[in-house]
Amino acid sequence: MWTRLSRIFKHRWQSDNATQRAIPPALLDKLAAQVARSETIHTGEIRIYVETGLPLSYLWQPDSMAHITRERALALFGKLRVWDTAHNNGVLIYLLLAEHRIEIVADRGLNERVAADTWPRLVSGMSTAFKAGDYEAGLTQAVQQVTALLQQHFTLRAGQSNPNELPDTPVLN
Repeated sequence: MWTRLSRIFKHRWQSDNATQRAIPPALLDKLAAQVARSETIHTGEIRIYVETGLPLSYLWQPDSMAHITRERALALFGKLRVWDTAHNNGVLIYLLLAEHRIEIVADRGLNERVAADTWPRLVSGMSTAFKAGDYEAGLTQAVQQVTALLQQHFTLRAGQSNPNELPDTPVLN
């Protein structure tokens, strides 16, 4: 019980503008441009979702924070329709500020082409930047590494184009 109450306090104590402080407008624009550039060299789609704290319904769960964060990322993957791309190669980069946690959720088209340890390895490499509060470096690294995987497995061929199926601007909540 105490764990859940402290979890709720941690997530609800964050100020309403914590996300905007972590991801100021200039960084939001940089990330949107980086995603747009990325999508000119492969057929994938990248979404970024940054959230200050979890909704209350997640905080009451008795599960570990790792499980809860993953569950939230999967729910947003569906809600943002990242799964609904032509080549089933959408990727969601999810950052939870209250926990300094990141999740990467890839659709089956890409997921079946990469080793099982790929996503945890990428997340581990980025966590240092997030824990230090360097969200720009962490998110830039995330987009670069996801771009490299998408380019490796879904390169645009000569004359092929990638219609923009999902918005490039990160979602801040």
